[in-house]
Amino acid sequence: MKIAVVGTRGIPDIMGGIETHCQQLYPRIVKRGASVVLFARKAYTSRKTPYEYKGVQVVPVYAPKISGLETVVHTFRCFFKVLALKPDIVHLHAIGPSFIAPLFRIFGLKVVYTHHGQDYNRAKWGWFAKAVLRLSEFVGTKFSNRVIVISDLLDRWLKDRYHCDKTVRINNGVTLLPAVSEDKREAWLQKYGLAGKHYIFALGRFVKEKGFHDLIAAYKKTGLTGVPLVIAGTADYESEYVNKLKADAADVGAILPGFIHGEELQALFESASLFVIPSYHEGLPIVLLEALGYNRNVVASDIPANMEVPLPEECFYELGDVDELAKKMRQFMENPVQRDFKQIVEDHYNWEFIADKTMDLYKSLLK
Repeated sequence: MKIAVVGTRGIPDIMGGIETHCQQLYPRIVKRGASVVLFARKAYTSRKTPYEYKGVQVVPVYAPKISGLETVVHTFRCFFKVLALKPDIVHLHAIGPSFIAPLFRIFGLKVVYTHHGQDYNRAKWGWFAKAVLRLSEFVGTKFSNRVIVISDLLDRWLKDRYHCDKTVRINNGVTLLPAVSEDKREAWLQKYGLAGKHYIFALGRFVKEKGFHDLIAAYKKTGLTGVPLVIAGTADYESEYVNKLKADAADVGAILPGFIHGEELQALFESASLFVIPSYHEGLPIVLLEALGYNRNVVASDIPANMEVPLPEECFYELGDVDELAKKMRQFMENPVQRDFKQIVEDHYNWEFIADKTMDLYKSLLK
């Protein structure tokens, strides 16, 4: 079985939920006997020629790093490379690239697309881009052989909006890792002048829908002197919003480590007292699942995607309510709760189970 993957910036260690999803999923698909060729975007990969990652063949393909053009150009360029590859199945990720599904079908290929979220709800898009994304969602849903959805919300949406009867619910996942050694963890904390279990942590791209402006405003209201705020991540594109966010972060003394991954990210997750996800839009946020894997106290906005994760009610606040967010942050920092979320992760977000379900889906198409 040969699988071609289109719609991700690339792997490994590239910022983004879809990128994390692909990095975890496809090496497991290879272990289950398939051949996987993943078409990445050359602007994001450290290597510019084809390479291998844990058995996955990664092919960087050029696309201009211009918002609004990048996905379209990359998808069309990948189209011809996929045809030359002659795979058994093409797996598209996100609604943006799914507009190409009918062309693959014309050439006799089986198409799966994973709906990771309603990207037209992102604040950065204007009316035209939103219309194109909605059209792409319609086309991908109608012409793909199967549509993977990562949440009940998306499943209901596609069934109600497009009368889609070919959805398959397969969650995002999280990997439970052995703890970082104490010496290494302390070294990473010292890099940013942090003390274990005495800071607030957040993680994500610097875009408006992630809600970090609310987090900074709420942190300012908490009055938690001596409790640092750490927001890890960066922006794909510079903008007025990003510049203001960085300036506001500097005003409150927040620490911005940039994009971090691997052992450094693990050390900061393990040592945080509280993880905050103030998003206005998500599919099924992997960063929230990772926080559960590390048994962190969590405060999350009450958007449907976050509330599908089975957390106690006390962990949620009303979206956009900076005062309530500040109150919850202060409450959890002053009275931390000992959490044990690992069973939730094992029961609902296990990558091995996710890989099994995905492989079963591929096999069912080839029958």
